[in-house]
Amino acid sequence: MIDYFAVFAPLIGFLLAGLLGKKLGDGFSQVVTVAGVLLAAMVSVKLFFAVVMGMNPQTLPLMTWISSGDFEVAWTLRMDQLAVIMMCVVNIVSACVHVYSLGYMHHDDSKSRFMAYLSLFTFAMLMLVTADNLLQLFFGWEGVGLASYLLIGFWYHKPSANAASVKAFIVNRVGDLGLTLGIMAAFVIFGSIQFDAIFDAAAGKSNEMFTFFGYEFHALTCLCLLLFVGAVGKSAQLGLHTWLPDAMEGPTPVSALIHAATMVTAGVFLVARFSPVFEFAPDALMVVCLFGAVTAFVAATIGMTQFDIKRVIAYSTMSQLGYMFFALGVSAYSAAMFHLVTHAFFKALLFLGAGSVIHAMSDEQDMRKMGGIWKMIPFTYIMMWVGSLALAGIPMFAGYYSKDLILESAWASHSWYGEFAYWMGIAAAVMTAFYSWRLIIMTFHGKPRADHHVMDHIHESPPVMLTPLAVLAVGAMFSGALLYGGFSGVPHEIVSGHHGAVALEHEMIEEAEIATKDQIEQQVREEVLSSVEGLPLFDKAAFFGKSIYVKAENDTVAAAHHVESWVKTLPTIMGVVGIFLGYLAYMFIPSIPAFFSKIFKPLHVLFYRKWFFDEIYNVLFVKTTVALGKGLWVGGDKALIDGLGPDGIAAVARKFGQVFSKFQNGFVYHYAFVMMIGLLALVTWIAFATGMLNFS
Repeated sequence: MIDYFAVFAPLIGFLLAGLLGKKLGDGFSQVVTVAGVLLAAMVSVKLFFAVVMGMNPQTLPLMTWISSGDFEVAWTLRMDQLAVIMMCVVNIVSACVHVYSLGYMHHDDSKSRFMAYLSLFTFAMLMLVTADNLLQLFFGWEGVGLASYLLIGFWYHKPSANAASVKAFIVNRVGDLGLTLGIMAAFVIFGSIQFDAIFDAAAGKSNEMFTFFGYEFHALTCLCLLLFVGAVGKSAQLGLHTWLPDAMEGPTPVSALIHAATMVTAGVFLVARFSPVFEFAPDALMVVCLFGAVTAFVAATIGMTQFDIKRVIAYSTMSQLGYMFFALGVSAYSAAMFHLVTHAFFKALLFLGAGSVIHAMSDEQDMRKMGGIWKMIPFTYIMMWVGSLALAGIPMFAGYYSKDLILESAWASHSWYGEFAYWMGIAAAVMTAFYSWRLIIMTFHGKPRADHHVMDHIHESPPVMLTPLAVLAVGAMFSGALLYGGFSGVPHEIVSGHHGAVALEHEMIEEAEIATKDQIEQQVREEVLSSVEGLPLFDKAAFFGKSIYVKAENDTVAAAHHVESWVKTLPTIMGVVGIFLGYLAYMFIPSIPAFFSKIFKPLHVLFYRKWFFDEIYNVLFVKTTVALGKGLWVGGDKALIDGLGPDGIAAVARKFGQVFSKFQNGFVYHYAFVMMIGLLALVTWIAFATGMLNFS
């Protein structure tokens, strides 16, 4: 029974705060919402040990939702390994955000409403990840969209916040249309929207085609691409990403929750959940990989030029999501999920750390107006360092393990698009480290650039805001090393140590006489995995069981353990180079940025203006839609429909009225003339009606 609280405790908190918060006060709302999500987090950790470590997936039936003829949909909580890992991420990060919000929103007049929205957001995401069918997933998917609209536009008195919330809602509707069509396509192809029914039948449908407008298409490829369109919208991949930076208009805790653990990770989860289908749609996987690779690169270029501290971190989120997607595209689902977990910790840490800076700087977010404050807020400064080291992929921090596993898996795929993704990831790694230290140096170092009034009031955040930072910092430092084996299938020390897989492979190659490279790789994989048999923490099967499916020939995560050594070390080298360049440009020779922005002005303008996506969309879609709407309104509705309809009839009646009103002038002979004309018309009509007049 207690397992249900992992999902429904935040819902209870939302209902109590939403219905009774205004009556019982802000304190009551804060207590029930924080207690609800803390309870959900603790139950999620319990489920992790029972379901993931204990290899005991379960389903918790709730009720029959829809029953219409042969079509039946049950409301069931699917708590397998993939879902429970997501539940832990969502609930732990959400708990930190809830506690942090007690201090950050202390002076806001609508604390009850804010805390209620946070809990609603958390519940919607939990419904999404525990869905057992596509309709239930769609319920959580749309719930997340609704909650994001409410939270991004929380400060509705600001026109910019209203515009950002509407933009996020509308852009996501584009992706949601793809998901809706994908659900319909799944029902057409499989005759069901239940996950088990779809996954069990996927292999048998691998060669199925369907005809559309006289053309034949591969059924599973079309299904996967439609689902991916939904993922592109929610996870802000290139093309439907423009809502993400504007979402910074919401309070900072909202940014942390959206960008770290909930909304933007929904697309990654969706593709991983449908791995049994994507594995039989290689063309769709290629598209996913290419989208992710280009997104990682483009977002990193934009992040290098922004000055709003939250927007820099937002574009970093978009870039890291690109890593996750190109990992999915090379069938490295566990690597993508690994980076999702580690990214949730260090990205939430960075956002909440940025919120602490904004809190100290009297709500200032422009890094050009900061500087020289690291001694005034030392704890926040250290936390930002921890988050940035993890983001840059520096060894011993969480991002190092997950990002490197993704890059190694991409290279190990031995496909042209996998190698393309690897090099895009390497380029993004340099830029990620660069803009991370650009942020740290501009924010904390150098001469103070804020006015004296702001500088006089700078102070460290209260303990209620700093404690969640410490919790997230632990995850940012240690989650990578602790979870590496479970997500990769092999303990890191066995892979990289003296008795690692690379050494084993070289030894086997020397001894083998006839063995092929594939046979050697397979034997290496078996030897390495057998060396950790019995240790569930380091067994990929124990982490995911049947919740993720990878065809044997597509297991790039296993192949990643014995790629060339330079492939493994290059990401770390590039991260260090990026940090060095950040120090060089913003601390040692601060004239460099202005020099390069002048020399490469067109490129700088391109990056600073975010590749002109907003301007292009404004011309192609916004202005075109407004012009079309105005044309239909003026030419269609007013001129045609109203002109020939009610307005036209009214105009004719008014014209007749104006003519006949001239006879209302008080002269008796005019009235007599009208009466005679009326009598003549009446007699004529009667004559025709009765047949008295017949001109034939």
